[in-house]
Amino acid sequence: MSDQLNLVDPDPVVIELECLRATQPIGDVYIASVPHDELVKITHFDVRRVLQEDRDVERYLGIQRPLINSRVDGLQKYVNFFDASFPTAIIIAVDEKFAEYDAEKKTISLSNVPRDGDRPEIPIRNIARVLDGQHRIAGLRGFTGDRFDLPVTIFVGADIADQAHIFATVNLEQQKVNKSLAYDLYSLSKSRSPQKTCHNVAVVLDQDKNSPLYRRIKRLGVATDGRDFEPISQATFVEALMKFVSSEPKVDRDKLLKGERLEKADPDLIWKLPFRNLFVEEKDVKIVEVVFNYYSAIKERWPIAWASTDRGNMLNRTNGFRAFMRAYRHVHELHGTPTGVVPKAFMDEFMKRVPLEDKDFNIENFKPGTSGESTLHNVLIDVQ
Repeated sequence: MSDQLNLVDPDPVVIELECLRATQPIGDVYIASVPHDELVKITHFDVRRVLQEDRDVERYLGIQRPLINSRVDGLQKYVNFFDASFPTAIIIAVDEKFAEYDAEKKTISLSNVPRDGDRPEIPIRNIARVLDGQHRIAGLRGFTGDRFDLPVTIFVGADIADQAHIFATVNLEQQKVNKSLAYDLYSLSKSRSPQKTCHNVAVVLDQDKNSPLYRRIKRLGVATDGRDFEPISQATFVEALMKFVSSEPKVDRDKLLKGERLEKADPDLIWKLPFRNLFVEEKDVKIVEVVFNYYSAIKERWPIAWASTDRGNMLNRTNGFRAFMRAYRHVHELHGTPTGVVPKAFMDEFMKRVPLEDKDFNIENFKPGTSGESTLHNVLIDVQ
């Protein structure tokens, strides 16, 4: 297979791209708009080469890193969404023998024929080494639309050490977007989506003075000025709630952007997605009401632990919040009405049957991390 991939093309291939040249300390770089099929054509990921490579610097270049299949699968779905976009540049490196820039036309030509040669020397698929963006390129192999152009930064003639430096700079020094901030940005969308609805529920419960979660949700993932106790991040809240709204939030969002109607949960699925039909019917206020009542029942059952800011108390922190949120499915099933809505009185009765007192929500009984969350969840779902 590897030998076949390295077969030289029988005929010359030239790909001409419009581009701009930018002069930087490392040398000239070229910024081009490249059609997705052309980009796929000139790049190839030979992951096994890393096992044969002696130079450590080669091991850390993007083309040698194994592709994460789950990430590729997700991107192959994403590229076909209504609002798919890769706004940041993919970065590739090309041997100077196989690239030529025309300053007058502002184009760069990539070819499998070297500038001083007359016949192909390498496969066109091996023209470009990917320094950043291999997963995006692999995802584009699943694109079924007509056109998807990519911003591409091209380094011409950079030696292997320079390529390693570029790779390290891009992958080690870039800062990831805070998840809570990312969910907050969904509020700017004009279209409905599971992400936006769950964000809106978080905002209402954080701002309503009567809410059990009043001023307790860390909206942007960082501490809010003027607040002393924000134990739950917005991302934690949104992700926990969204599991009750949608099995595939990204797919649902794409359908809504396209003006398509969402399917309601069938009678079996409603127990897994108790808020699905409320969301589809645009009864977001009802979702707010249910979550408000649910955590009010928790607050009223264990008022001392709920009010405590002691770090040893886990009821009102992330693990306690997640465990109780997961347990809502059980409460919903116990009530037995497949509407997603459990009356407050039933919630109160359920909480009374939980065999825990305020003092029990400590890290000795419920260890920090997911193990403590799971332990509490198991206690809750044992209640009948």
